[in-house]
Amino acid sequence: MGEVKVSIEGHIAVMTVSRPEKLNAFDIDMLKALAAACDGVEANANVRVAILTGEGKAFSAGGDIRAWGGMQANEFGHAWVRFGHRIFERLATLRMPLIAALNGHALGGGLELAGAADIRIAESQIKIGLPETGLGMIPGWSGTQRLVKRFGAQIVRRMVLGGEMFSAEEAKANGIVDAVVDTGTSLAAARDYASRIALRGPAALEISKLLIASANGEDNGAAVEALGSILAAKTGDLKEGVAAFAEKRPAQFKGEW
Repeated sequence: MGEVKVSIEGHIAVMTVSRPEKLNAFDIDMLKALAAACDGVEANANVRVAILTGEGKAFSAGGDIRAWGGMQANEFGHAWVRFGHRIFERLATLRMPLIAALNGHALGGGLELAGAADIRIAESQIKIGLPETGLGMIPGWSGTQRLVKRFGAQIVRRMVLGGEMFSAEEAKANGIVDAVVDTGTSLAAARDYASRIALRGPAALEISKLLIASANGEDNGAAVEALGSILAAKTGDLKEGVAAFAEKRPAQFKGEW
């Protein structure tokens, strides 16, 4: 049985997908474990940067075919695809920057997993791709959505329609990964990068991450609404409005920032 291990050192959290005997492929329990790991990391106010990596020789082989291969269409769409999509969205919207340390191949859902990160550091030996159409399936955990917005439509077409696999260096040249490092050093490189991020203002990092996602069309304006709500909440008008509602009287707004 797999798990997602979490370790925290200083301002840096490391989440390790740990199901090495299955190349870190996801089943329902692993998806739930990833969600729990995200919740735990985000609840720790001391964490300013998160790293996601895999245990063993793979980053992740994506969805475990044995977990979904026998599902009926309706169950597959709701219990598997939509559920997994929500979990990956949870990962992508962590309040802090997320670095993916690609210690091994990232295929199918594994690449969609890496695509949820803000920065991707790949080891030189890895391959990445979206091979789902070879199984008669589409990339359902944001491969045709988030990855198009982050990597570009043509790159995704080549992987999905043409079945192309990219080496680490090819992935870097095409903007899929941000750095290529020697075999066995991705986690150390990610820690080094994270330590530099952790020196920056955490509130500014969180706001910047939200705004970049919004500008890239990833959240349908949710970030703008969230930030606008924070600004409104910092005025005295919100407290006055709530108090007036509770006291059943007209609110006396001042409009002071």
